[in-house]
Amino acid sequence: MNAPSRELAEGELSLQGRIMPASNATFLGVVGEGEDAPKVVYKPISGERPLWDFPHGTLAGREVAAYLVSEASGWDVVPPTWLRDGPHGPGMVQLWREPDPDQAAVDLVPEGQAPRGWRHVFDGIDGRDQPVSLVHEDTAPLHRMAVLDVVINNADRKGGHVLEMADGHRHGVDHGVTFHEEHKLRTVLWGWLGEPIDEDELAVVQRLGVELSGPLGEALAAHLTDEEILAAAKRCRRLVDRAVMPAPRGSMPAIPWPPF
Repeated sequence: MNAPSRELAEGELSLQGRIMPASNATFLGVVGEGEDAPKVVYKPISGERPLWDFPHGTLAGREVAAYLVSEASGWDVVPPTWLRDGPHGPGMVQLWREPDPDQAAVDLVPEGQAPRGWRHVFDGIDGRDQPVSLVHEDTAPLHRMAVLDVVINNADRKGGHVLEMADGHRHGVDHGVTFHEEHKLRTVLWGWLGEPIDEDELAVVQRLGVELSGPLGEALAAHLTDEEILAAAKRCRRLVDRAVMPAPRGSMPAIPWPPF
């Protein structure tokens, strides 16, 4: 697994402002000095809000774990992420990715008016009491993100957690509530529900399942429990065996709220 450069891991982290809204303390910063100093997102562990279903103080490590699995997949879904010290103590640091403001991979449209080729997720009423549909694009980068979310058991794939890059690539961010042993998948990317998964994607998932019992699992052990790593490997096997995008199950909401 690639480690951050010494400069990124140890260089001075200066904060430029707080990113709002965010459930946990989240800051925009730079590492080093000069115009070319890389921008980063910094989430100190001390700023994590306690949750009833995830152990306190573990969200930063789960963000790193999501990056490690993303890196192992070769899909480049999660930007480089690591743990290091910062102005408010140890926390997660992630390279900043600047999205294209003219693109939207997930959107709300008037009910029944999804763009051609887009995937419909659900219908609802917006803040002005108007009927709307939540839809998302049907692209390979977003589909790979949806598959990765199943593997890492992402409980918070909001539309705002998808970064639309100018070249068409899609990054996913905010992976603090992932890798729970129990089923927690909450996402706005349900548009492929029940459809076959591409053979190339299944091959990657199968490989991840194997690596979770080897080097990848060893790397994740610094951030997750043995039970959580075993559960991730089991999800890989189940996904390969069924070879279709899963459907919502259980009593928990299938959509994160708010969805953006």
